[in-house]
Amino acid sequence: MSGQSIDLYALAFQAVLTALLAVAAFGLWRRQRGPYFLSWAAAWSIYALRLAAISAYVKNRHDIWLFLHQAATLLVALLLLCAALQFSRGLKWRWRYLWLAAAAVIWAAVSVFVIRDLRVGGLTSAVILSAVTLWTSLVFARHRQRVPSGGATVLAWTFLLWGLHHLDYPLLRALGHGVLFGVFADVLLIVAVSLGTLFLVLGDERRAMAARSAQLEQMTRQLMRAQEDERRRISRELHDQAGQVLTAVKIELDLEGKREASALVGKALAEVRDLSHLLRPTDLDDLGLVPALRDLVDDFSRRTRTPAALDVREPLVPLGNEIKVMIYRVVQEALTNVARHAEAQHVYVALEATNGEVRLAIQDDGRGVAGNPVAHLGLLGMRERVTELGGAIAFETQPQRGFRIQVRAPSGASS
Repeated sequence: MSGQSIDLYALAFQAVLTALLAVAAFGLWRRQRGPYFLSWAAAWSIYALRLAAISAYVKNRHDIWLFLHQAATLLVALLLLCAALQFSRGLKWRWRYLWLAAAAVIWAAVSVFVIRDLRVGGLTSAVILSAVTLWTSLVFARHRQRVPSGGATVLAWTFLLWGLHHLDYPLLRALGHGVLFGVFADVLLIVAVSLGTLFLVLGDERRAMAARSAQLEQMTRQLMRAQEDERRRISRELHDQAGQVLTAVKIELDLEGKREASALVGKALAEVRDLSHLLRPTDLDDLGLVPALRDLVDDFSRRTRTPAALDVREPLVPLGNEIKVMIYRVVQEALTNVARHAEAQHVYVALEATNGEVRLAIQDDGRGVAGNPVAHLGLLGMRERVTELGGAIAFETQPQRGFRIQVRAPSGASS
């Protein structure tokens, strides 16, 4: 096989590689619509056409193919620089940028058809090409300083080496010589650019996902806080307004001797007070967490006739307000679930807070849960409350052997 045939096969392999990269970049653009994907797709497409042009020049030595090769090379460098600026700086496309493409094509024509000395024209073109590629390296280096990124590091170094590599065109590959060396070096650099781009895009998506998760967590916390504030407001309105009105009506009925009506109003008053307490127990605000939990457990035992015990290992370290609300709501939800579903004979609640951590456990001896516990009993709300405060919750269950909830959270997670 002749040396020319080997060169052509090498160029064909490189063309297939860059065409695949163009297809991949275009697919990413269709899915995510990032403008830099479209610029990368255009760059690698033109790169493949550039390789076709240099293949034709190696074969028949017509200057038109050398011109197309030179023009395509400069256009690829400009598009890669454009993609870097779009990704790093959010560069917006403007039609006036087309003058750069026109300048690249005009200079390629001048260097090939006017200067005609390929070493002089080639050296000048190589310097321009190298400068544009080194600029691309600088863009990624500055991006790495703003946003730590392994992909940006790889791209900064790769474009630096590629920019220096461009300078060997007029020295080692003039008149189409040294093609195999150029293909080997270019393939290595293209692979490095592809890997760097992959790491860069994945890192950017990971950061975007983390930012969206943090925003969602903040919104969830604000929603829960607003929910608690609204519960507190409604509870006070029920207690202060409806409760007082019903009390006054009951007193009037008692004075008039209307005992049946008074009993009905008394029942309604008790339900209003229970509802007010359910929405926001005054003990939690006035007396603190432990008295509120004791009242909650005692009320559960009284209403369901299921023995329930609360074990608080004191002294408790100081707890944040949000942690207190979370503990109360988890116990409240757990006892509600026991009353509705468990058919338990006993319930045990344990709380301790030491060394900056609060630990809560609720255990019953009921029928347990079959399957995934989180899919039952509305336990997802518990998990949301706990995880939003940096804690963890675990569910342990076996059919006919009870249900256990364990919570661990930082005791000082308050705002």
